[in-house]
Amino acid sequence: MLPVRLEWIPVLASGRLTIAPNTRLSCGLSGCMVVGKGCLQAGSGPMTEYRTGPHDVCGHQPRGKCGAMCGIAGYLDLRGDHPVDQEVLSAMTATLEHRGPDSAGRFTDPGIGLGFRRLSIIDLATGAQPITNEDGSVVLVCNGEIFNHRELRDGLTARGHTFRTGSDVEVLVHLYEERGTGLLDVIRGQFAFAIYDRARRRLFLARDHVGILPLFYARTAGHFVFGSENKTVLSHPAVPRAVDLAGLDQVLTFPGLVSPRTMFAGVHSLESGHYLLVQDGQVQKVRYWDLDYPELGEGPAERPEEFYVERLRGLLATSVQRRLLADVPVGFYLSGGLDSSLIGALVGEVSPHTRRHSFSIAFRDAGIDESPFQRLMAAKLSSVHHEEIFGVADAAESFRRMIRHAECPVKETYNTCSLSLSAAVRRAGVRVILTGEGADELFGGYPGYRFDQIDRTGLPYRRGVLDLLEAEARQHLWGDEKVFYERDYLAWSDTKLELYSAEAAAEFDTFECLALPLVDHEMLRNRHPLHQRSYLDFKLRLSDHLLADHGDRMGLANAVEARYPFLDLDVIDFARTLPPRLMVTPQGGEKHLLRQAAHGLVPTEIIQREKFGFRAPSSPWLLRQHPEWANDLLSHARIKRQGYFNPDTVERLKSQYLSADFDVHPHVGDDLLLVVLSFGVLLDEFDLPDHH
Repeated sequence: MLPVRLEWIPVLASGRLTIAPNTRLSCGLSGCMVVGKGCLQAGSGPMTEYRTGPHDVCGHQPRGKCGAMCGIAGYLDLRGDHPVDQEVLSAMTATLEHRGPDSAGRFTDPGIGLGFRRLSIIDLATGAQPITNEDGSVVLVCNGEIFNHRELRDGLTARGHTFRTGSDVEVLVHLYEERGTGLLDVIRGQFAFAIYDRARRRLFLARDHVGILPLFYARTAGHFVFGSENKTVLSHPAVPRAVDLAGLDQVLTFPGLVSPRTMFAGVHSLESGHYLLVQDGQVQKVRYWDLDYPELGEGPAERPEEFYVERLRGLLATSVQRRLLADVPVGFYLSGGLDSSLIGALVGEVSPHTRRHSFSIAFRDAGIDESPFQRLMAAKLSSVHHEEIFGVADAAESFRRMIRHAECPVKETYNTCSLSLSAAVRRAGVRVILTGEGADELFGGYPGYRFDQIDRTGLPYRRGVLDLLEAEARQHLWGDEKVFYERDYLAWSDTKLELYSAEAAAEFDTFECLALPLVDHEMLRNRHPLHQRSYLDFKLRLSDHLLADHGDRMGLANAVEARYPFLDLDVIDFARTLPPRLMVTPQGGEKHLLRQAAHGLVPTEIIQREKFGFRAPSSPWLLRQHPEWANDLLSHARIKRQGYFNPDTVERLKSQYLSADFDVHPHVGDDLLLVVLSFGVLLDEFDLPDHH
């Protein structure tokens, strides 16, 4: 096997390191002596990087272990062995510096280049990527963590594999040697990775089971391009910049984008629980995992409620403990609700001798403020509590930066709150945060679950013409006309057509998202209504919205890694087999089992609260308090020039939204004007063309 071409690029806070040409350097492994070259420099001003490759010849890795939330990038020449353009690879990797400010690395071979940016979490002095196997034939770049790496490492070592680092992700290259793509059956974690098999000239990419970490890709006439963010893929010169109107239609129709759609034509998001194989000019996509609820009548025998309560507490405690592993401070968010409070309580239970930092957003508007409950929980835990006071001015100030990182339009401004919160985390010296996302989707936390719990047997079923058409639409979307999710979609199509420009409306049939494949009907067929809704929430709300533009992007915009104890696979497998009556009680009690598990850990005032969905300033607030900024983005001339929306409809919405008594509640209606406003920012930030 030819020597591996690897480069690591540390980023120093101060000082200067010079390596004279032809200096003999050792990587510390027996028998290795290689030629060093170049220098590495950083001063008190802007950091500068000079690439050096002490392992260019040997391909060895530093000793130690790493946990790195970061960014990956790369491209493969589908036409053969054309040399990698180093400037292009560097430019792609540079788009991810905010995700991984600590170091960079890259691998090149004929026809392929892999790039990496690292946010150091464990064993800060080591953990450089790319990582290879023993003979350099398998090369890895990975964004994320493998939480069960220790037991996997023990087994691999016993079977004769040699580890060069203590990195959690090094297990992937050795598992690949043994199992190929089957390694996905045994790993547990949050990850997006690329493995290049040099002997087979095959690229293997995968996204974790529930989609915590993103992975985007595009295929052009001559290249396969991928990266942790859309902007990474778009920075390759072979990838054109254009709006995907079907993606825009998804944002207007569902909670957010749904993989494989993005806002960029030709750029795809790899679905959660899927992997790609790129070989011999072909791209194959395979699903390796899905949220598979038991069919009606096939669940396990029911146990007493106490069994489920204790089992859930134990699984969550274990999940929290796994996610506290780091060599940097780990904190947690407190929203004032049940889910984050329970996670915070379990953090205290499993690490009682460590005082940790907690973080919350508080609002000046008492109608959306939850700070009394946040402070109550922080006081119970004796955490070092940080409270960010947030207002309309803050939302306006950070809006453009938020859209640049979210890479999509939004219907709510709460991403600006999340951006502010992760900035507070970073200022406090914390790099890892635990959060309560996933509980609502698994344990019945949204109002729709109460609706699904109602026994509608014997109730008259509407059968007017419009009802029949709506039932037909639901049959097409979900494979079952009785599945109701969020809204009547045909009626909503009329609203969208009014919003689109005449030119866009004329071609609506070519991009309407209701006509496109969305979810696997087999995963909904013959399932309990609560399980059907949970599955749809996972696919349409969680993976590509709450975990993506809201979670991953807003955290790593400030180099903060989020971890999700509720989304541990053991917790998910347990929740899959719960009797539905424990999700929502017949009396309408949401998250019944979770509330029972929280007793003794969380104050009663929080346990008994009605669900209070997180809210932030809406577009009417922005229009009233920051009219110049908002009106510029929503001006008739600007909307007409862009060509996507109807400027007269936008003017009518502005008049309506400026009414003194008008507001948009994000859990009841859609803030259409905010979609238009944020879409305009997206066009600017990504230099996207007007619609003609």
